[in-house]
Amino acid sequence: MKNTYISDSIVYVGVDDRTIDLFESQYHVPNGVSYNSYIIFDEKIAVMDTVDARGTESWLKNVKEALGDKTPDYLVVQHMEPDHAGNLKILADMFPDMKLVGNKKTFPMIRQFFELDLPEERIVTVGEGDTLSLGKHVLQFFMAPMVHWPEVMVTYEQSEKILFAADGFGKFGALDAEEEWTDEARRYFINIVGKYGAQVQALLKKAATLDIQMICPLHGPILREDLGFYIGKYLTWSSYEPEEEGVVIAYASIHGNTAKAAKQFAAILEEKGAENVTLFDLSRDDMAEAIAYAYRYDKLVLAAASYDGGVFPCMEDFLNHLRAKNFQKRKVAYIQNGSWAPSAGKVMKSLIEPLKNIREVEPMVTIKSALKPENVSELEALADALLA
Repeated sequence: MKNTYISDSIVYVGVDDRTIDLFESQYHVPNGVSYNSYIIFDEKIAVMDTVDARGTESWLKNVKEALGDKTPDYLVVQHMEPDHAGNLKILADMFPDMKLVGNKKTFPMIRQFFELDLPEERIVTVGEGDTLSLGKHVLQFFMAPMVHWPEVMVTYEQSEKILFAADGFGKFGALDAEEEWTDEARRYFINIVGKYGAQVQALLKKAATLDIQMICPLHGPILREDLGFYIGKYLTWSSYEPEEEGVVIAYASIHGNTAKAAKQFAAILEEKGAENVTLFDLSRDDMAEAIAYAYRYDKLVLAAASYDGGVFPCMEDFLNHLRAKNFQKRKVAYIQNGSWAPSAGKVMKSLIEPLKNIREVEPMVTIKSALKPENVSELEALADALLA
């Protein structure tokens, strides 16, 4: 994306990355990702974050074109993760008089990531609510620990009422990707920040005290209109409440019989009037999307084959991801399959039961090898209980 003035004084200098296949080496990003960076021009000039090393060449070109013969006075470091601080040393070396702005947790991380000798006169340490005047523009800093690293802070520009939101309100996908915001923002939030709902809620309380007219995240599009919609989504996601009624059926099938049972159960649910019934084959479908949909809807059905006296591994992986992301406040039902000693149900329940506010739905349906007529009636009963 070319340099774009997002206001009379603020320029976007970020880059799109269409070559990346896995974000954080684990999340599929078929439409790439953006690394956002901004420059505020005033009596003093502030660069807001850098970008990933993958985007160094394009970002430096953008920065140089935006600055012209000017020199930045500050680099504001909101987040030290390498996709945002990857070019911190390059910029610091390029402009030796430029000061770095961060909090007390930022600078130890800088020393961990980079061989960079920063004398005291180049360090500006800020705390909760502190301000930094650039002239007409005044930056106010709010700490956002564990959203999603401990050193994260966000910055509110008082004159133009802009929230530079660090990883908040970000999404997967390059800026030129033609896609709706919610699905990729949800997948991003749940998988990247999902564990830290309480911390996100604390940040949202701070944001509620501010008059915000624009949100500038470090990934994804700049948000200018209908900000209540985006903030509302964050309130829902961070409180672990379902967005809407619906059923996710996540299945782990070895030879196809558990898959047949899961698909049969989906058909039964739809015949009974259930809406938004979504199936995920955990052996093949995107794990991050399956996790995001489990948060989207209020009901989850786990269907798995027994394996080595436990559960088929992709189901265990799915449940461990849910546990890591603080999954809660849902109805959960079980379908297990085993040819001689069904064990999947016991393992699935053992992983789900410690979670908060989970309503387990009975009866568990047990299939031995392949779906039989008597299993269909059991699935009918389970569907009635799930939809009750």
